[in-house]
Amino acid sequence: MEYIKKITQTNLFKITSLNSLSVLLKIGTGLITSKLLAVFVGPSGMALVGNLRNFSTSLESISTLGFQSGIVKYVAERREDKRQLQKIISTVFISLLFVAVILSGILYFLSDFWNNKIFGNNFEYQFVFKAISLALPWYAVSIFLLSVINGLGRFKNVILINIIGNAIGLMVSVLMIWQYKTLGALLSIVISPGLLFFVTSYFINKEINFLKTIRFHRFDFQIIRNLSSYSLMVLVSSVFGPLVFLAIRKNVIHTIGIEQAGFWETISRISTYYMLFVTTILSVYYLPKLALAKNNWETKKVFWSFYKNILPIFVVALTVIYFLRFFIIKLLFTNEFLPVTNLFFGQLLGDVLKASSLILGFQFFAKKLTIAFIISELFSLSVLYFLSDYLIKSFGVQGIVMAQAFDNFIYLLVLCVYFRKSLF
Repeated sequence: MEYIKKITQTNLFKITSLNSLSVLLKIGTGLITSKLLAVFVGPSGMALVGNLRNFSTSLESISTLGFQSGIVKYVAERREDKRQLQKIISTVFISLLFVAVILSGILYFLSDFWNNKIFGNNFEYQFVFKAISLALPWYAVSIFLLSVINGLGRFKNVILINIIGNAIGLMVSVLMIWQYKTLGALLSIVISPGLLFFVTSYFINKEINFLKTIRFHRFDFQIIRNLSSYSLMVLVSSVFGPLVFLAIRKNVIHTIGIEQAGFWETISRISTYYMLFVTTILSVYYLPKLALAKNNWETKKVFWSFYKNILPIFVVALTVIYFLRFFIIKLLFTNEFLPVTNLFFGQLLGDVLKASSLILGFQFFAKKLTIAFIISELFSLSVLYFLSDYLIKSFGVQGIVMAQAFDNFIYLLVLCVYFRKSLF
């Protein structure tokens, strides 16, 4: 009992427990939002929400230049050097604000163009893109501040910000969807991230005097050059990935209808919730171990630890989800979404393959294998896009989950060959 008490009193245990709570709250928030969308906007509204979410993800990644990981690293290394820390904060803040303002102008003045590109000619949601243009700079700065807080080692504050952010997102979503239906659902995607700025600014001012830190004479272009090497992999994944999913969804809407696109968005949402557990474990526990591994033997131990300890539990959990699929759809959505049950097998199979490849894919980040990562990522996205385009014509919306499963299988094989010395 004394040993257990000592463990529970450690900072690591407390931070891990708080992070688990944050993940559970994020999932709970997502489930409640999904139920609201199902009741108030239906499958067609769900498809439009999916389109905007993919577009927003790419836009947000561009606005932050993929600098998050690099900011955390550099702030962590220079947090005792006040002068250098001020240069990092000033340089990145000025750069991100400049990029965000340019993007905002493009969104605001070309709102008609973006409405047609994302939603099509049958929908008039230009106002949503004007709202994004106003919220984007606030969001970009909030992500930057969160990375600085993380780099300063204030892990509890980072988790608390995420928890508060999820709570704000839930309240905004409930209010907007209830009042304005589909338009409200779209605006909630826009408004919630922008409001995170006020939370992060409160926490950053407890650590440093942020406004006094930002000075133009502290701008150092060398810092941007150093950060760019960290951003390339993030940008390729977080920009091109959502854009490919957006293109596939638009193809589904054009080929077999907006309701079918809504069904695919529904199964994708469910997938996002349970995949959070795998991605969190990989990021928090396995990525640092891969980064510290000094040779193939040590890397092999990390890989097989995941396959022996985490993957079997994940497979069992997904098997349970499959047999409970009718109950899950009725609980989280409405009877109108019951056709989604036909997509579970292909989605779950694909996600088992995806989880199997994720641990290998994290080796790209751990060892900074930038070129290999970009080539493999672009290859995988190309396979997914063209294969889904072909299979949709023969199998309808089921063709997409089939394409995802096949793409994940090919990607896993490619990674097994590439990392064969570390794996076998």
